[in-house]
Amino acid sequence: MEFTYLPNSELKVSKICLGTMTFGNQNTETEAHSQLDYALERGINFIDTAEMYPIGGNAEIFGSTERYIGSWIKKSGKRDQIVLATKIAGPNRGMEYIRKPLDFSKKSITEAVELSLKNLQTEYIDLYQIHWPERVMNMFQKRGVQELDTKWQDNISEVLTVFEGLIKEGKIKNIGVSNENPWGVMRFLMESEKHGLPRISTIQNPFSLLNRLYEVGLSEVTMRENIGLLAYSPLGFGFLSGKYLKGMEPNYRMAMFPNFKRYTNENCYKATKLYKELAEANGLSLTQMALAFVNRQKFVTSTIIGATTLEQLKENIDAFNVELTSEIISEIEKIQELIPNPAP
Repeated sequence: MEFTYLPNSELKVSKICLGTMTFGNQNTETEAHSQLDYALERGINFIDTAEMYPIGGNAEIFGSTERYIGSWIKKSGKRDQIVLATKIAGPNRGMEYIRKPLDFSKKSITEAVELSLKNLQTEYIDLYQIHWPERVMNMFQKRGVQELDTKWQDNISEVLTVFEGLIKEGKIKNIGVSNENPWGVMRFLMESEKHGLPRISTIQNPFSLLNRLYEVGLSEVTMRENIGLLAYSPLGFGFLSGKYLKGMEPNYRMAMFPNFKRYTNENCYKATKLYKELAEANGLSLTQMALAFVNRQKFVTSTIIGATTLEQLKENIDAFNVELTSEIISEIEKIQELIPNPAP
C-alpha cells in the first residue's frame, strides 16, 4: 500500500480511502465489519464517513453508518490503527430530520461533533469536514453559478473559530471542506491567515473520467496552497464499472436511488462505452483504468472507494496496482475532448 501525509498534518494516510456510505442501508453491520477488517488487511488505514450516511437515508436509519463503524472500533480495538474522517451535513438538501436548523452555527457544529463522537465510539475525529457549503452554489449536477445566494451571510470566520475551539478540546484534529469551489476554498484560507485560525487540510470533491471539473480552477488552487483532494465517486457511482451499459438492474445503486441523476444522461453512456473499449483494447478492465487514472493525479491525496461486496472491494483495491501508459492517457484525453465532463 502506498501512503502519503494529510496536508498540513503529521497524519500518514493510505492512498486508498475506504468510503462507507453503504453501511446501514445496502450493507448490514456484519458486512460493514467485514469490509473494515479486509481494508485493514490490505493496508488501508483511512476511513471516511458522514453523519448523514447511509446514502438513501431517512430518519429511521440516520447515523447507522457511523454506529456500525463505532461498533467495529469497540469490537476490534483498532482505533489507533486508522485515520477517521467524518462530515457535518449542511442545509438545502431536505434532511431536516438530522437537525433543526440545519446550519453551521456553533450550536449545530458542536451537536454534530458530539453525536459523531458518540456514534463512532471514539474520543476524537482525525479529519472533520463540511459536507457541502451552507450557501447555494454549483454543486451536485450544476456546472456553473448563474446567480449568487443573496440570503447567505458569510460566516466562514465564525465556523473556523468554532473548529478552533473543538481542536483545542481535542475533539477534532484537522479540518476539511467538501463539494466546494475555488472561491469557497480561498475564503477559508483567507480567514485562516487573517485571524490565525485552523487551516483546511483537504477538499473532498467528485473526480473521475466522467467528471474532471476539479481541474478547472480547483486543481491549481489546491496544489499551490497544499490542500489535498480526497476524490470521491472515482467510478461514477459504479457507472465506470461498465455494468450500466448492459442495462439497469433493480439492485444497482442508481436504480435504488433514482434521484442521483448525475451519471444517467446520454453522454455518460457514450463516454463510458468509449472508455470501456479503450481499456479492453489495452488488456484492462474499465474499473482498473478508471481508478488508475484518478490515482495518478498529482493533486489527489487519497481516492475514496466504496463497495457493497468484498469481491468488489478486492477488485477496486487491486486496480491501484495498475499504471497507465502515456499512450492510454493520450487516448483518454481524446475522449475527454470529444465528450467533456458529462457528469458534473
